[in-house]
Amino acid sequence: MTGTISIGQVLARLESDFPELSPSKLRFLEDRGLIQPARTASGYRSFSPLDIERIKLVLSMQRDHYLPLKVIRTYLADLDAGRNPEWPGTATGAISILGLERRWTRDELLAETRAGLDLLGDAVATGLMRATDLYDEGDVATLRALADLRSAGIEPRHLRAMRISVERELELVANALLPLRRRADSASRQHADDRAIELAGQIETVRTALVKRALEKHVS
Repeated sequence: MTGTISIGQVLARLESDFPELSPSKLRFLEDRGLIQPARTASGYRSFSPLDIERIKLVLSMQRDHYLPLKVIRTYLADLDAGRNPEWPGTATGAISILGLERRWTRDELLAETRAGLDLLGDAVATGLMRATDLYDEGDVATLRALADLRSAGIEPRHLRAMRISVERELELVANALLPLRRRADSASRQHADDRAIELAGQIETVRTALVKRALEKHVS
Protein backbone atom coordinates (compact mmCIF):
# COMPACT_ATOMS: atom_id res chain seq x y z
CA MET A 1 0.00 0.00 0.00
CA THR A 2 1.48 3.31 -1.09
CA GLY A 3 2.25 5.72 1.73
CA THR A 4 1.88 3.16 4.50
CA ILE A 5 4.54 1.67 6.79
CA SER A 6 4.97 -1.52 8.79
CA ILE A 7 4.66 -1.93 12.55
CA GLY A 8 8.45 -1.98 12.87
CA GLN A 9 8.72 1.31 11.01
CA VAL A 10 6.07 2.80 13.29
CA LEU A 11 8.14 1.86 16.34
CA ALA A 12 11.27 3.35 14.79
CA ARG A 13 9.50 6.57 13.88
CA LEU A 14 7.95 7.06 17.33
CA GLU A 15 10.85 5.72 19.40
CA SER A 16 12.23 9.14 20.35
CA ASP A 17 8.90 10.39 21.70
CA PHE A 18 7.58 7.08 23.03
CA PRO A 19 10.56 4.82 23.85
CA GLU A 20 8.37 2.31 25.71
CA LEU A 21 6.15 1.66 22.68
CA SER A 22 6.14 -2.00 21.63
CA PRO A 23 4.35 -4.24 19.12
CA SER A 24 2.21 -5.66 21.90
CA LYS A 25 1.18 -2.12 22.93
CA LEU A 26 0.07 -1.34 19.37
CA ARG A 27 -1.85 -4.62 19.19
CA PHE A 28 -3.45 -3.79 22.53
CA LEU A 29 -4.60 -0.38 21.24
CA GLU A 30 -6.03 -2.09 18.18
CA ASP A 31 -7.83 -4.71 20.28
CA ARG A 32 -9.41 -1.88 22.28
CA GLY A 33 -10.63 -0.18 19.10
CA LEU A 34 -8.44 2.90 19.49
CA ILE A 35 -6.56 2.40 16.23
CA GLN A 36 -7.58 0.51 13.10
CA PRO A 37 -4.60 -0.10 10.81
CA ALA A 38 -5.20 -1.64 7.41
CA ARG A 39 -3.89 -5.10 6.51
CA THR A 40 -1.73 -6.12 3.59
CA ALA A 41 -2.61 -9.04 1.34
CA SER A 42 -0.36 -11.15 3.58
CA GLY A 43 -2.22 -10.07 6.70
CA TYR A 44 0.41 -7.71 8.10
CA ARG A 45 -0.61 -4.43 9.73
CA SER A 46 -0.06 -1.37 7.55
CA PHE A 47 -0.09 2.11 9.06
CA SER A 48 -0.98 5.31 7.19
CA PRO A 49 0.15 8.84 8.19
CA LEU A 50 -3.27 9.34 9.78
CA ASP A 51 -2.77 6.16 11.81
CA ILE A 52 0.55 7.50 13.05
CA GLU A 53 -1.01 10.77 14.17
CA ARG A 54 -3.80 8.87 15.93
CA ILE A 55 -1.29 6.67 17.76
CA LYS A 56 0.63 9.75 18.87
CA LEU A 57 -2.59 11.34 20.10
CA VAL A 58 -3.63 8.25 22.09
CA LEU A 59 -0.20 7.80 23.66
CA SER A 60 0.03 11.48 24.56
CA MET A 61 -3.42 11.44 26.17
CA GLN A 62 -2.33 8.48 28.27
CA ARG A 63 1.15 9.66 29.19
CA ASP A 64 0.69 13.41 29.56
CA HIS A 65 -2.88 13.63 30.81
CA TYR A 66 -3.33 10.23 32.55
CA LEU A 67 -6.63 9.68 30.77
CA PRO A 68 -8.19 6.19 30.91
CA LEU A 69 -8.77 4.32 27.67
CA LYS A 70 -12.54 4.61 28.00
CA VAL A 71 -12.34 8.40 27.99
CA ILE A 72 -9.89 8.39 25.08
CA ARG A 73 -12.13 6.03 23.09
CA THR A 74 -15.13 8.29 23.66
CA TYR A 75 -13.17 11.33 22.53
CA LEU A 76 -11.94 9.58 19.38
CA ALA A 77 -15.42 8.30 18.57
CA ASP A 78 -16.70 11.87 18.66
CA LEU A 79 -13.91 12.96 16.34
CA ASP A 80 -14.65 10.09 13.95
CA ALA A 81 -18.30 11.06 13.91
CA GLY A 82 -17.41 14.58 12.77
CA ARG A 83 -18.20 16.21 16.09
CA ASN A 84 -15.99 18.74 17.83
CA PRO A 85 -15.66 17.36 21.37
CA GLU A 86 -14.09 19.35 24.17
CA TRP A 87 -10.64 18.20 25.18
CA PRO A 88 -11.14 15.67 28.01
CA GLY A 89 -8.21 17.11 29.91
CA THR A 90 -10.16 20.30 30.62
CA ALA A 91 -12.45 20.54 33.62
CA THR A 92 -15.70 20.77 31.65
CA GLY A 93 -14.63 18.19 29.10
CA ALA A 94 -13.59 15.65 31.72
CA ILE A 95 -16.87 16.07 33.56
CA SER A 96 -18.99 15.79 30.44
CA ILE A 97 -17.27 12.61 29.24
CA LEU A 98 -16.80 10.85 32.55
CA GLY A 99 -20.34 11.74 33.51
CA LEU A 100 -21.62 9.47 30.73
CA GLU A 101 -20.72 6.44 32.81
CA ARG A 102 -23.95 5.13 34.31
CA ARG A 103 -24.15 4.13 37.95
CA TRP A 104 -26.82 1.96 39.58
CA THR A 105 -27.96 1.78 43.20
CA ARG A 106 -28.50 -1.67 44.67
CA ASP A 107 -32.24 -1.62 43.99
CA GLU A 108 -31.66 -0.34 40.46
CA LEU A 109 -29.06 -3.07 39.88
CA LEU A 110 -31.49 -5.78 40.99
CA ALA A 111 -34.25 -4.34 38.82
CA GLU A 112 -31.94 -4.01 35.81
CA THR A 113 -30.67 -7.59 36.05
CA ARG A 114 -33.85 -9.16 37.44
CA ALA A 115 -31.68 -10.90 40.01
CA GLY A 116 -32.54 -11.54 43.60
CA LEU A 117 -30.94 -9.92 46.62
CA ASP A 118 -29.78 -13.37 47.76
CA LEU A 119 -27.78 -13.85 44.54
CA LEU A 120 -26.09 -10.46 44.97
CA GLY A 121 -25.28 -11.36 48.57
CA ASP A 122 -23.78 -14.69 47.51
CA ALA A 123 -21.74 -12.97 44.80
CA VAL A 124 -20.32 -10.51 47.31
CA ALA A 125 -19.67 -13.21 49.91
CA THR A 126 -17.67 -15.32 47.44
CA GLY A 127 -15.69 -12.33 46.18
CA LEU A 128 -17.16 -12.38 42.68
CA MET A 129 -18.60 -8.89 43.19
CA ARG A 130 -17.68 -6.00 45.44
CA ALA A 131 -19.73 -4.55 48.27
CA THR A 132 -20.51 -0.96 47.28
CA ASP A 133 -23.26 1.64 47.23
CA LEU A 134 -23.09 2.26 43.48
CA TYR A 135 -22.55 -0.28 40.70
CA ASP A 136 -21.17 0.14 37.18
CA GLU A 137 -21.74 -1.59 33.84
CA GLY A 138 -19.31 -4.36 34.75
CA ASP A 139 -21.33 -5.15 37.86
CA VAL A 140 -24.54 -5.28 35.80
CA ALA A 141 -22.97 -7.69 33.31
CA THR A 142 -21.54 -9.86 36.09
CA LEU A 143 -24.81 -10.17 37.98
CA ARG A 144 -26.70 -10.96 34.78
CA ALA A 145 -24.20 -13.71 34.01
CA LEU A 146 -24.47 -15.08 37.54
CA ALA A 147 -28.26 -15.10 37.27
CA ASP A 148 -28.07 -17.08 34.03
CA LEU A 149 -25.56 -19.48 35.57
CA ARG A 150 -27.82 -19.99 38.59
CA SER A 151 -30.68 -20.94 36.26
CA ALA A 152 -28.43 -23.78 35.07
CA GLY A 153 -27.60 -24.83 38.62
CA ILE A 154 -24.22 -23.10 38.84
CA GLU A 155 -24.00 -21.06 42.04
CA PRO A 156 -21.51 -18.32 43.00
CA ARG A 157 -19.85 -20.70 45.46
CA HIS A 158 -19.04 -23.01 42.58
CA LEU A 159 -17.01 -20.21 41.00
CA ARG A 160 -14.85 -19.48 44.03
CA ALA A 161 -11.95 -21.34 42.41
CA MET A 162 -12.22 -18.95 39.45
CA ARG A 163 -11.73 -15.94 41.72
CA ILE A 164 -8.71 -17.59 43.33
CA SER A 165 -7.29 -18.36 39.88
CA VAL A 166 -7.69 -14.75 38.80
CA GLU A 167 -5.95 -13.52 41.92
CA ARG A 168 -3.03 -15.86 41.23
CA GLU A 169 -2.83 -14.67 37.63
CA LEU A 170 -2.76 -11.04 38.75
CA GLU A 171 -0.01 -11.91 41.19
CA LEU A 172 1.99 -13.34 38.27
CA VAL A 173 1.49 -10.10 36.34
CA ALA A 174 2.45 -7.97 39.35
CA ASN A 175 5.64 -9.96 39.91
CA ALA A 176 6.56 -9.75 36.22
CA LEU A 177 6.22 -5.96 36.28
CA LEU A 178 7.91 -5.41 39.63
CA PRO A 179 11.26 -4.27 38.11
CA LEU A 180 9.44 -1.70 35.99
CA ARG A 181 7.39 -0.39 38.91
CA ARG A 182 10.53 0.04 41.01
CA ARG A 183 11.82 2.70 38.66
CA ALA A 184 11.39 6.21 39.96
CA ASP A 185 10.15 7.91 36.79
CA SER A 186 6.42 8.32 36.18
CA ALA A 187 6.72 7.13 32.56
CA SER A 188 7.86 3.69 33.75
CA ARG A 189 5.03 3.45 36.22
CA GLN A 190 2.54 4.45 33.54
CA HIS A 191 3.99 1.86 31.20
CA ALA A 192 3.71 -0.75 33.96
CA ASP A 193 0.01 0.06 34.33
CA ASP A 194 -0.54 -0.25 30.58
CA ARG A 195 1.52 -3.43 30.39
CA ALA A 196 -0.45 -4.97 33.25
CA ILE A 197 -3.65 -4.54 31.24
CA GLU A 198 -1.96 -6.03 28.18
CA LEU A 199 -0.70 -9.08 30.08
CA ALA A 200 -4.04 -9.61 31.78
CA GLY A 201 -5.65 -9.52 28.34
CA GLN A 202 -3.20 -12.10 27.04
CA ILE A 203 -3.98 -14.38 29.97
CA GLU A 204 -7.68 -13.96 29.22
CA THR A 205 -7.01 -14.92 25.60
CA VAL A 206 -5.30 -18.11 26.71
CA ARG A 207 -8.10 -18.90 29.17
CA THR A 208 -10.76 -18.38 26.49
CA ALA A 209 -8.89 -20.66 24.10
CA LEU A 210 -8.59 -23.36 26.76
CA VAL A 211 -12.30 -23.19 27.55
CA LYS A 212 -13.20 -23.33 23.86
CA ARG A 213 -10.93 -26.32 23.31
CA ALA A 214 -12.38 -28.12 26.30
CA LEU A 215 -15.93 -27.46 25.09
CA GLU A 216 -15.07 -28.76 21.64
CA LYS A 217 -13.86 -32.02 23.21
CA HIS A 218 -16.96 -32.18 25.39
CA VAL A 219 -19.48 -31.81 22.57
CA SER A 220 -17.59 -33.99 20.05
